[in-house]
Amino acid sequence: MGDFKGRLIALWCYRGFVLSMVAREFRSRYMGSLLGSVWSILNPLALITIYTVIFSRVMQAKLPGIDDTMAYGLFVCAGLLPWLFFVELLSRFPNIFIEQATLLKKVSFPRITLPVIALCSATINFLIIFSLFLSFLLISGRFPGWVVLGYIPLLIIQQMFVVGFGILLASINVFFRDIGQFINVIIQFWFWFTPIVYVVSMLPEDAQKLLPFNPMTAFVQAYQEIILYGRWPDLMHFKLHFIGALIALVSGFFVFHRLADEMVDEL
Repeated sequence: MGDFKGRLIALWCYRGFVLSMVAREFRSRYMGSLLGSVWSILNPLALITIYTVIFSRVMQAKLPGIDDTMAYGLFVCAGLLPWLFFVELLSRFPNIFIEQATLLKKVSFPRITLPVIALCSATINFLIIFSLFLSFLLISGRFPGWVVLGYIPLLIIQQMFVVGFGILLASINVFFRDIGQFINVIIQFWFWFTPIVYVVSMLPEDAQKLLPFNPMTAFVQAYQEIILYGRWPDLMHFKLHFIGALIALVSGFFVFHRLADEMVDEL
């Protein structure tokens, strides 16, 4: 327990390092391009436009029971944006220590800062794209109101899980390098097993019975209900998700704590 507390204290002491690395990562992503950081707005803006305007208007996709030609695009974006936030970390975490092997060998700093840097960077990216989405809802007269704050507790639980699970995978992947590749394959199947681009009622009954076993199903459906129906999520429905996320977080940090000292030698 003392060592764990010591790592948290070390993380706080290196908060300047974390912030500078997050800023450097953001700048390096668009370094050398003509428009620079403007791309951080243009890319998500294009994504939102494709799904809310082109996907809904041109393809005339509609949701059953909702008389709004843009409803399907909003339905997709409501679940897709948090999913991308989730996947950005899940796909990045397994290789986070391997990618920074040179830095870990040459510079002495708390290793736990690397996952924190990745989390902060992904959070900034999500806030940019989600702010644009909310702006679109305001302009189009489809803003759901204060219930949009329901995203906050859901995202906290969701990201608690991915951070814990991701740190667990990152720690093990240093010693078993196939895990990172395996996760990328799993993500492809996981996306289609999550009701982001389709309505659950469209599936056969047997398939519908399997969806509750996917922890992301409840999150995505809650996000969609917030945006489309203005419904505040029933947080009691997520008590098991919270417990699971807490277990993942504790397990991830426990495994990291046990393997941290051996990582540099293995790298």
